[in-house]
Amino acid sequence: MFIKIVIVAVFLMIVSSLFSALLFFYKDKGASKRTVKALTVRISLSILLFILLLVGYYFGLISPQK
Repeated sequence: MFIKIVIVAVFLMIVSSLFSALLFFYKDKGASKRTVKALTVRISLSILLFILLLVGYYFGLISPQK
């Protein structure tokens, strides 16, 4: 159950990072690197989420729906 909560939390952080990048893009009009940093965080979190899914499946903590 704990792994599922962690996965949902990471997914919510990915979505919030994406929206913050959108906000920085419109607010700064390309003048700063905040958009790039927010998107870099999003990519890093996406990779972490993928690894968490693989580890959770490997150890039997999560299972695919049938």
